Amino acid sequence: MTYAIIQINGKQHKVQENDTIVIDQLTNEPDKEFAITDVLMVSIDDKVTIGIPTVAKAKVMAKVIDHSRGDKIRVFKYKSKSRYRKVQGHRQYQSSVLITKISV
Repeated sequence: MTYAIIQINGKQHKVQENDTIVIDQLTNEPDKEFAITDVLMVSIDDKVTIGIPTVAKAKVMAKVIDHSRGDKIRVFKYKSKSRYRKVQGHRQYQSSVLITKISV
């Protein structure tokens, strides 16, 4: 089983080949392939390589499928005894990414 721990947009994800992950929006165009070089750990056939802080010469190839927006969350601000109530909504911009290849 081959998998890797990558860091993208300041967050870490465990990925395998042909996985689809949803991350914060990237600036890449849809259907364009790009390389992720911030690979923190790689496991190929039970041989684990841990980077200090990243694994040298390791990269994960990925392709942006599409850009969308996440589910709406409601933010409610409230202060007691002063009649202050405020409700806001927020929808995060997201990108769906397909992991195509893991290589060392």
